Amino acid sequence: MHPEQLADLLIPSDPRLDPDGKRIAFVVTRLDLEQDKYLRRIWLWDGTGARPLTAGPGDTSPRWSPDGTRLAFLRKGGDDDAKPQLAILDMGGGEAEVITKFSLGVLEAEWSPDGAQIAVVAAEWTDDLAGLEPEERKRRARRITRFPYRFDNLGWVADRRTHIHLVDVGTGAARQLTDGDCDESGIAWHPAGTTLAFVSARQPRRGLEPGSQIWTISVDGGEATPRTNIGLWGNASFDPEGRLHATGIADEWGHPDVAPLHRIEDDGRLTALTAHLDRNLMPLAPTISPPSPQWLEDGRAIVTVEDSGTVRLMEMAADGATSEIIGGERAITGASPNADGSRVAFVATHPTNPGEIHLLVDGEEQQLTDLNARFVGEATLTQPERFVISHDGVEVEGWVYLPPGEEKVPLLLNIHGGPASAYGLWFFDEFQVYAGAGYGVVAINPRGSHGYGSDHVRAIIGTWHEEDSPDMVDLLAAADASAAQFPRLDTTRMGVMGGSYGGYATARLISRDHRFKSAIVERGLFSFTSFLGTSDIGPWFTRMYLADVDDPQQVWESGPLATADNISTPTLVLHSEGDFRTPIEQGEQLFARLLDNGVSTEMLRFPAPEGHEMSRGGSPRHRVERFEAILEWHGRHLG
Repeated sequence: MHPEQLADLLIPSDPRLDPDGKRIAFVVTRLDLEQDKYLRRIWLWDGTGARPLTAGPGDTSPRWSPDGTRLAFLRKGGDDDAKPQLAILDMGGGEAEVITKFSLGVLEAEWSPDGAQIAVVAAEWTDDLAGLEPEERKRRARRITRFPYRFDNLGWVADRRTHIHLVDVGTGAARQLTDGDCDESGIAWHPAGTTLAFVSARQPRRGLEPGSQIWTISVDGGEATPRTNIGLWGNASFDPEGRLHATGIADEWGHPDVAPLHRIEDDGRLTALTAHLDRNLMPLAPTISPPSPQWLEDGRAIVTVEDSGTVRLMEMAADGATSEIIGGERAITGASPNADGSRVAFVATHPTNPGEIHLLVDGEEQQLTDLNARFVGEATLTQPERFVISHDGVEVEGWVYLPPGEEKVPLLLNIHGGPASAYGLWFFDEFQVYAGAGYGVVAINPRGSHGYGSDHVRAIIGTWHEEDSPDMVDLLAAADASAAQFPRLDTTRMGVMGGSYGGYATARLISRDHRFKSAIVERGLFSFTSFLGTSDIGPWFTRMYLADVDDPQQVWESGPLATADNISTPTLVLHSEGDFRTPIEQGEQLFARLLDNGVSTEMLRFPAPEGHEMSRGGSPRHRVERFEAILEWHGRHLG
C-alpha cells in the first residue's frame, strides 16, 4: 500500500438494520485528496444490493423511524463553517428535508418510541456570545472560568454548551429539555417514551477531576435525577422492560480498567452484568458504532467485546450470561440486530480489508458489500503473523507484518497510544504502508493494553518513574522475540515509533537502549510537569497513572524529558499545533533538548486546526504528507 492509496479506501460504519430487518442504512467515508476533504454519504442495502442513498458531502448517523418509513440523519453542508443539522428522508420517495438550525449543530439524534419526536443533543453559544456577529465573537478575549476550556478534536468549549432538545418531526419545532452550565451526551429513550437517560458531568470539580453520572429526565421537563454515582460512563440504555443500564467503570478514578455493562437498580445499586468476562465493552480502538448494548425484545442484548486483538460479538442473557455469536480473527466495528435477534447487520474488518457490511441470518453469515474490491485487488497487502512473549509470569501478544520476498528487512517497532488502547486484527493503514515500503513491522500489546483483562491493563500504574516499568520490559522484549521467530527482521537496522503514549514510550525506550538507528515520536507526552496544566485531561489523567502526583521529583522522573540527555538515536518529532491532548509544547521541549545535545533531529509541525487525531482524522493531504515524512526519515536512517 502507498500513502496516496488512502483515497481508494471506502470505509463503512454505523450499520442500522430497519425495524423489519430487510434494509440496512450505513455510512461510507472516503478521502478526497483533490478537495482535501472527507466525503460521507449514507448508503442503503435494500435486500438485493447496496447503493448510495444520500448525496453528501457530510451525511452521517442514520436512524430509522420506529415504523421504518423515514430515515433521520445528520447532514453537514460542503462549506468549511457548515454545522451538522437534523434531516429526515421519506423512504417512499423525495428529497431529505433539514429541519433544525442550531447555531453550532446537532451532535446526536434518537427517535422517540412513537416516532413523533426526535431527541437531539445540540451545541449552542453561551448566552453572552449568542447574539454576536462572528467577527466580534472571534475578536473578544476569552474569559475562562472552568476546566477544560478547550478539548481535543472539539476546539474551544468554554464558549458553548451542549443540551438536549426535543424536535417535533411534523413541524421541526424544538423544545429545550436541559439547561445550565453543563453538557449532555449519550441520550437514550425509555421504551414508554416518558423519560430520557443521558450522561453528564455536573459535579463542582468537573474537568479538574474525572467522571460523569447517568441522569434521567422526564420528557415533560423538570429537574434531572442522578441515577449513579460519579464514574467513567460511556453510554446509557434501557432494556425492553424499562430497566436502566450503563456501560463504563463505576469508579471515577478507576481508569485504566475493563468497562463492563451495569444494570442500575432503582435504589442506585449497580450489578456488573459482564464482569465475569474480564474484558472491555468500550474499546478505544477501533471505534464501535452502534455502541453496546443493542437490546432484543425478550431482554437479551448484543454486545461487542474487546478480546486479545479482536473485537467479537456476544449475546448476553438478562442475567449476564454470555455466548459468542460472531468471532474470528477480525474486528466487529458495529452491529445492529432486529427485534428477535434472528438477523444482525454488522461491519467486519480484518488486516487485509478495510471493512464490509455483513448480515447474520439465523446463525449463517453473508457478506453483502464489496466496497473495497478494487483497492484490495490493486494494493499489495500483508497478513500479519502472531508471536507471543512469555516472561514475568505473563504472556504478551504481538504481530509481525513482513513484505513479500525473502531478503532481510529493517525491523520497525510500533507502539500504540492510549496507553490503554491496543493493536489487533483489523485493517490499519499505517502497517500496510510501512510494509509496502519494505519494513518488517512489529506491533505489540504490552502490559497497559486493553484486551487481556484488568490485571494486564493496570499493570503499569505507578511504575513510570522506574527504568524497568512493565511496559518498557515488554517493548524491549518484543524486538528480541520477533527477530528470533522471524529471521528476515534485520536487528542491525531497527527503528521505533509511536504516537501519544507511543511517542512517550518511544522517547523512554531510546533513552535507555541505543540499538535503534531511527526513531519518530509523534504527539507524545514528554513532561508530566507541564502536561498537568496544559492538557485537556492533564489534572486527572496524571493522577490515574502516576504513583504520587504530590511528589514533584517523581512527577518529573516519570516523563521522558528526565532522561532525554541519554538519547542519541536520530529522532523526528511530529506534532500538531492544534493538539489540546498533548499540547505542542511537549514536542517543542523534547526537540529543543535533542537539538541542544547535538542529536540528529528535526521537528515537523502540522498547522492548526490539526489536533491529536491528525494521523487518523486529519486533513487527507496532511495524512499523506505525514506518511511521506515518516518513510523519508526511516529511509534516511535505516536504508
